[in-house]
Amino acid sequence: MAGSPQAVDFFARQHAARGTSVKLVSLFVLAVVCIVVAIDLVVLLVTTGSGSTGSIVSWLIVATVVTVLVISGGTLSKLIALRAGGVAVARSVGAVPVDPSTSDPQLRRYINVVEEMSIASGIPVPRLFVLESEDGINAFAAGYTPADAAVTITAGALHQLNRDELQGVIAHEFSHVLNGDMKLNLRLIGLLNGLLLLGLVGLRILAFGGGRGRDRDSSAAPVLVFAIAALILGFIGQFFAGLIKAAVSRQREWLADASAVQFTRQSSGLAGALKKIAGVSSGSALRDAHAEKQINHMLFGEGKKSVSSLWATHPPLIERIAALEPGFDAAAERAVQQQYRDTVPDGMAEDVQRGLVGSAIAAPAPRVQVTPSAVVARVGTFAPEDLARGAALSAQLDPQVRQLAAQPSTAVPLVLALLLDRSAPVRDRQLALISDQVWPGVAAAAADLFPTASAVPPLLRLPVVAIALPVVVGRPASALDRVLAVLDGLIRADGTVTVFEYCLTRLVAGYVRDALSPADRARAGHATMNQVQDAATTLLAVVAAAGHADHADAERAFAAGIATLGLPTRPFRPPTDFAAALDAVWAPLNGLDPRDKRPVVAALVAAANADGVLAVSEAELLRTACALLHCPLPAMLS
Repeated sequence: MAGSPQAVDFFARQHAARGTSVKLVSLFVLAVVCIVVAIDLVVLLVTTGSGSTGSIVSWLIVATVVTVLVISGGTLSKLIALRAGGVAVARSVGAVPVDPSTSDPQLRRYINVVEEMSIASGIPVPRLFVLESEDGINAFAAGYTPADAAVTITAGALHQLNRDELQGVIAHEFSHVLNGDMKLNLRLIGLLNGLLLLGLVGLRILAFGGGRGRDRDSSAAPVLVFAIAALILGFIGQFFAGLIKAAVSRQREWLADASAVQFTRQSSGLAGALKKIAGVSSGSALRDAHAEKQINHMLFGEGKKSVSSLWATHPPLIERIAALEPGFDAAAERAVQQQYRDTVPDGMAEDVQRGLVGSAIAAPAPRVQVTPSAVVARVGTFAPEDLARGAALSAQLDPQVRQLAAQPSTAVPLVLALLLDRSAPVRDRQLALISDQVWPGVAAAAADLFPTASAVPPLLRLPVVAIALPVVVGRPASALDRVLAVLDGLIRADGTVTVFEYCLTRLVAGYVRDALSPADRARAGHATMNQVQDAATTLLAVVAAAGHADHADAERAFAAGIATLGLPTRPFRPPTDFAAALDAVWAPLNGLDPRDKRPVVAALVAAANADGVLAVSEAELLRTACALLHCPLPAMLS
């Protein structure tokens, strides 16, 4: 793709995103130092000769402290306000949440496309929002982690894009989720806010001091000089920070376009969406100037026309389309403008004409090649085969089960019902536990849903949980703490823990913790493999034992994993309590440098597939391990 960066794997992208964040913070610190020095020089020039050395030093200290406090305070206050993650950003610009159980055809199509892509990519279904008052074609993804991600789309995009075009836009936004762009975008908002606040404080001081007229004391001169310097330098700093923001954003947009084509393996959908932006009168513009200013670097298309390409947060529209369809030029742009001059496109009508309504039911996807290198290459991305697999799995879900998972009143009971035992005495103990630790109404609802939950095929249980999770985390934090506590009690009620039970409970727990503390959980690790050898060895032992009933086969699987990881040969000692053993490995392994997670995933695949057969339980454990290590893996089986 012209103008786009060379494709790199997920682990390298994560490392690069962290490097970009470090560079941005370094540039920000350098900018603050330069601003402080400049303000101090101005204050020094004004105070020199008008007071003692001690007085001059005092003014310099005050100017330095105030400048640093204003900038850091503005930055930290904004970052704290955004700690709630993607939902907070979506709500801050007036976006309205989508009811997951809605019957509106446009919203149902939106939900279906996102669910299929979530199953395909191995990340939870993000919270969905709509900017109802915006006619332009636009969208954005916000959040620190996939667990707190929120995808927002304009009403204009919902109405004017057909299914392929909508899929292209959503694939573009999923790229931002998978590439770590969301966290970078939130940090940019915070850094810019600090510089903006400095200018606003200077403006406020001038407004206050300017009213004093001739009564102004000569001792106030340094304050007014500071205010003028803060006003000028604050807005100059924001000016240059805006240039950096625009440059970073343009680069990430090229990557997102390239990734969207890689995900769907067809460029016509994404190109069609960009053409409609070029052709319709509303384009991708946002009416809300405040929203546009805050999130312009997050948007799918330009929120407003830039006065110069230097400040443009997106590559030129013609260049983006030409990268997808070589030959597209200014004449072609005029042609699409003529096409849509008198008629606003209707995406749903286009779908009806093409025979596409509701969810796209794809043919069975080809079998996945389960080798360490092949699976590692699929981490943090997905291909059209995965998208077809996600669509097929989504289409197999019972509509009643889908609705139960999407409703706030039934999402938690359904998740709990998936863990209820078929033995009546054990199930009674589990229901009593739910009643005691959560609340009686949930226990009764879970009991009622048990027949429906027990009929869900094994391969569809975790996709059902993925649909329910965004609804589950909508409950208060105190209620979620009780739910997590009862989940562990449910799987231990019969004295044994199955692989599925462990996977379900830990996926829910990891998702909930990520969603409740997204900023804290989004920090990349720095540990090396030497520091986590014991944890990696324990994980491989559990995976080998879980997938091979025969001890000798399990021992060979463990040896294959150890060899792939590059560790010296060691004895195979599977833990007696695999759940407790696994609980102890996630924190150290998740603390690895992103690049050092690659051999861990490869070793897991080598151990799980040592006998050439990947069972459902092994696939579930593999995906769970990758999810808890924040290395999303597409569905392995269909």
